[in-house]
Amino acid sequence: MFDRIAPRYDLLNRLLSLRQDVRWRKKIADHLPNKDELFVLDLATGTADVLLTLFQETNHIKCAVGLDRARQMLEIGKKKSLSRHYPCYFLTGDAMHTPFPGESFDVITIAFGIRNMLDVSRTLEEMYRLLRSNGRVLILEFSLPKLRWWRKLYLFYFRNILPRIGGVISGDGYAYRYLNQTVETFPYGEEFCRLLTRVGFSNVQQISLSGGIAALYLGDK
Repeated sequence: MFDRIAPRYDLLNRLLSLRQDVRWRKKIADHLPNKDELFVLDLATGTADVLLTLFQETNHIKCAVGLDRARQMLEIGKKKSLSRHYPCYFLTGDAMHTPFPGESFDVITIAFGIRNMLDVSRTLEEMYRLLRSNGRVLILEFSLPKLRWWRKLYLFYFRNILPRIGGVISGDGYAYRYLNQTVETFPYGEEFCRLLTRVGFSNVQQISLSGGIAALYLGDK
């Protein structure tokens, strides 16, 4: 599905979020660990927007790896990275079963991908295994607003307008109906924080973004 929508993926992210997705990714960079020569892994990297944002926002990254199962998405990410000469490497693979040895990375990120995993807890366990001591996981994901009027307005847009626009521009109506279905059923907020704590992460935090439309979750090892 993600390979089918790859050519229009970046355009639709900007359009459907009114460019809020750009601001949300910059929030990830704001919460990187305070140390130099970071080794970063971005899971479900897609077209590599997270990695490109991190390199643009900080000079503390020594090397970064993007992993995804969608080959067409990765090809776009590779081209974008090469044009900027960033030290990024891309690999086709499954976030639940990565090929890396334990304690390989200082930072692991994933944006709008954790809810697509077949086993969320297994994916979080893999992240914990891959992190070095004092490493940090940063997870950006859609959420649902708490304010009743904002939540009602958001859900109307999410259920009725976003799928139509996304379907017309991408040519894949199912992909954008799938989006709202997975967001509404995903364990967000305190429930997701409990999942992170259960796996072993400490100092778990949730940062609400854009009135609760999205959330950034932090956890340390």
